[in-house]
Amino acid sequence: MRLVALVGSLALALLLAVLALQSPSPRDASANGDLFSATRAMIIVREIAQRPHPIGSADHARVQALLVRRMQALGLQVSAQRGPLSPRAVQRIERSGLTLPPEALTATNLIGVLPGSRPDLPAVAMMAHYDTVPESPGAADDSTGVAAILESVRAIRARGPAERTLVVILTDAEELNLDGARIFWGGHPLRDRIGAVVNLEARGGGGRAMMFETGRGNAQTIDLFADIAGRVDGGVTSNALAVFVYSVMPNGTDFTVPRERGVQGINLAFIGRPDQYHAQASTPDALDQGSVQHIGSQALEMTDALLRAEALPTAAYDTVYADLFGRAVIGHHPAWGWSLLLLAIGALGIAVWRARSHAGLTLADSGRGVIEAVWFVSTGIVLTQAVRLLAGPLSARAESAEAYYILLARLPWIEAGTVLTVLAVGLAVLGGRARSDPRVTAGGIALAALMTIGLGGVDYVVVGAAAVAIALSFLPKLAVKTVWGGWSGLIGLVVVLAGLAQFAAPQTAFLFLWPALLAGVVAAITAFIDPGLTRRASLIPIGIGAVLGVGWLMTLAHPVFLGIGMDLPAVLVLLGLLMLMFVRPLSPERSAVRPLLAAGLIALMLGGALSLASRIAEPSPPPQPPSVQTVL
Repeated sequence: MRLVALVGSLALALLLAVLALQSPSPRDASANGDLFSATRAMIIVREIAQRPHPIGSADHARVQALLVRRMQALGLQVSAQRGPLSPRAVQRIERSGLTLPPEALTATNLIGVLPGSRPDLPAVAMMAHYDTVPESPGAADDSTGVAAILESVRAIRARGPAERTLVVILTDAEELNLDGARIFWGGHPLRDRIGAVVNLEARGGGGRAMMFETGRGNAQTIDLFADIAGRVDGGVTSNALAVFVYSVMPNGTDFTVPRERGVQGINLAFIGRPDQYHAQASTPDALDQGSVQHIGSQALEMTDALLRAEALPTAAYDTVYADLFGRAVIGHHPAWGWSLLLLAIGALGIAVWRARSHAGLTLADSGRGVIEAVWFVSTGIVLTQAVRLLAGPLSARAESAEAYYILLARLPWIEAGTVLTVLAVGLAVLGGRARSDPRVTAGGIALAALMTIGLGGVDYVVVGAAAVAIALSFLPKLAVKTVWGGWSGLIGLVVVLAGLAQFAAPQTAFLFLWPALLAGVVAAITAFIDPGLTRRASLIPIGIGAVLGVGWLMTLAHPVFLGIGMDLPAVLVLLGLLMLMFVRPLSPERSAVRPLLAAGLIALMLGGALSLASRIAEPSPPPQPPSVQTVL
């Protein structure tokens, strides 16, 4: 009975996540004039992305002239702003093997203004870059952003006059050193009039467009973003974790420049189909038009809301928020996290109290549940790193830009392999890891750890995790004895992690707090319905919690892995721990243990095979002389 519930819950959760992760269908050219149409935007994309158009090329000049005509046709007041390239940008051009005359070492921004009826009010800007790297037509990066802005301007005009002025900033030389954005925000006369920015980017050629960056103190910006969620085709995708992680990464886009000046706004991008990033394959025909629809609809609705807002967002505090299956955005003040933590502790306490008095749960067995969760995490870190390295080196050790792009092309294979690896470790827990030979388990972990050292060098986190996992594998007395022990211990560990996150980085604590609270409530309800977990009625709240909790976490896992999983595959281990918290009470009866453990072993082998197969599917390029290598 539990095995059926386990498989059914996971299947429904996966279906829910897959549906939530779909890009919306593109609207055709017959769509109402006040709506965004990917079909209309694609006409512009096809005009721009005929060929690569890096700065200094003939196609760069062609695209400039094309965009000026397009902007003028929309009724924008168009001007050009020129400025010298930075020394770093010039160095990148020289390292790429190109030789440009001094007069060509200039960035040219194209500025369009749609005046509002109240020129005294702070203006709103839409921004994207129109240059490309030398190797790519750039249909996604960033012809989509440029085309989406022009289509949005058309739709905004169709909606009627706004009080605020709209400024369109099509920047140049973003691919070199964000030079166009630096030139505009460094001294353009309109700079100080702009109170909010909507920036559009891409790192790939498909997938849902995510809002991954905001200005500092984003509470009011997120409130406005949440308001538009219901009007966006396909809903919105964003959460505070993505904003926090991107803020501490060394990456940058054009939005980085106004953000550093204290300007509010949002940054949108899609990162699916990573093989198209900076590649010859980034053509209009290869571009996912659903992604164009999604990023364009979000940009249109957010810009329109800003243009018609009584007051633009100002810096307040960084709110805690996340979308729910792409259809709504919920959030709260960071300080509320402590209240949610207390509620989670209270719900868990009620569940433990009922299980102790009616099902024989002991605190010692709950402690064993914590140890079981630690084994899951430590083993998962080792195995996911080993499987990841089968696909090639970490991007930080890539020998060239070409090697980095090859790793990006392998990313879907790597993700599939990592997911199967985490699934394998989870099945080992659900099947009862103590029922397998500890020598075999510990030996497998040790072999995987040695593999990571051989393929990627010494990683002390992996070595430490291996030591913990091997030690716990040889201590069968620490294995949980009851389902309640494993479940309560797992929830308890997540509650502790939630408390640590709430203390250290409250913007990220929702990742632990919300699932812990839901799991605690489910456990409390189940403990009142059937503390013994023997009746079918007890499976109802558990199943509902598993479908919702695991499904929602899956919607977070995919974009998180695309963003940072190439070098941090263990991020899925953390998310897998949270998912395991919901399905732990569905551990099957003893008769189903062997098939479950066998399925885990098969999943692990298949995960490794998929990661290794990526080397064949996306082979490494032949070595090239340093003078012709492309520089990121």
